[in-house]
Amino acid sequence: MIIMNLKMRFRTVVALLALVTATVQAQEATPTMHLTLDKAIELALSENPTMKVAEKEIELKEVSKTEAWQNLLPTVSLGGTVAYNIKVAEMKTSMGTFKMGMDDSNTWNGALQVSLPIYAPAVYKTMSLTKSDLELAVEKSRGSKIDLVNQVTKAYYQLMLAQDSYNVLNENYRLAETNFNVVNAMYEQGRVSEYDKISAEVQKNSAWPSVVSGKNAVEIAKLQLKVLMGITADVDLVIDDNLKNHESEMAMATKSEIDLTNNSTLRQIDMQGELLDKQRKLLKTSYLPTLALAGSYQYQSMSNTNWEVHNFNWSNASSLTLSLNIPLYKASNQTSLKSNKIQQYQLAETRLNTERMLNMQAQSYVDNMTKSAEQLESSKAAVELAQKGLEISQKRYDVGRGTILELTNSQVSLTNVKLSYNNTIYDYLVAKAELNKVLGKE
Repeated sequence: MIIMNLKMRFRTVVALLALVTATVQAQEATPTMHLTLDKAIELALSENPTMKVAEKEIELKEVSKTEAWQNLLPTVSLGGTVAYNIKVAEMKTSMGTFKMGMDDSNTWNGALQVSLPIYAPAVYKTMSLTKSDLELAVEKSRGSKIDLVNQVTKAYYQLMLAQDSYNVLNENYRLAETNFNVVNAMYEQGRVSEYDKISAEVQKNSAWPSVVSGKNAVEIAKLQLKVLMGITADVDLVIDDNLKNHESEMAMATKSEIDLTNNSTLRQIDMQGELLDKQRKLLKTSYLPTLALAGSYQYQSMSNTNWEVHNFNWSNASSLTLSLNIPLYKASNQTSLKSNKIQQYQLAETRLNTERMLNMQAQSYVDNMTKSAEQLESSKAAVELAQKGLEISQKRYDVGRGTILELTNSQVSLTNVKLSYNNTIYDYLVAKAELNKVLGKE
């Protein structure tokens, strides 16, 4: 029996050692990345799929722009035909009947054709249109960049808030644990009642779930930031920063002017308006004439009764053609112009409403920043007073002049005001990030 117990203990020890070893190896295998906000933004701009798609869209528009002006270059084609004449056509006139060749023969023909547009107004307008389309793609890429920077910035601040809040909650638990140990020791000495011991233990136990929730919030915030940065999930992120470091920024904050000149949404709408205007001009080119020059050179052999190509009698012919095309009537042209006019009206109304909404948003962000900056001093004062109140309640309890309720209440108050202090700074930073996005700051 003793031997069996020893074997069981030995196996348990071996299993525990194996588990500890595996845990240590897993921790050592997980790489750690120390982040700053600038580094997080830099990684996101280089690795996030959204930016890669935007870059490819610009490349696509550049190809379209090149394709537009290439329509002014000459086109060259080389072709050839071989025809077997079973029965050739006849031409009947008053002078008699003439055959257009010879039955049961073959005809060989090779041709080189060159065509050059001399006056093509639709091509000129298309070139201007593709240039504006490229500019719109560049602005969309800029808008995607601003939006991504905004998301990464907020995710970074969210992780910073989660970490600072977790530290506050963890500190609260450690303090509750210390208080319980002190109260428990005093209870064993008969200096306090069992009620005090139970109250301290309840306070300690109730603080632990908040610590677990805070830790989960940190992990979720890390995962969200990883997704935006486009990095693998097996990297542990560490932010060497905290919300308190941004106090000075809030103290020096001034009221921002609302200038929507660089707002990407409004700039895209304006560019879409330019595109519609150029599309209207392109549609009007359907009323204009076009002029083209074409040249051809043919080499042919007719009425061959065999397939000995090297013995054929060949002849050549060449021509130069200048063609003018004048459109007279096409009903769909008027319909297309009318649709374009309606789209321009819709876009103008959309821009007006968008500008109003953006002004309202920008003003709300400015107000939130001002409110947070004003709350900062009161939040700092509240933390200092709560810290002092906790120290006083601890001393009062130690000398027997205070109650356990005073001690727990002061501990809860300190935790709440610290969390409120963190949220005040976080609200300011998020409002600033949102304002930068609305103002189009990169």
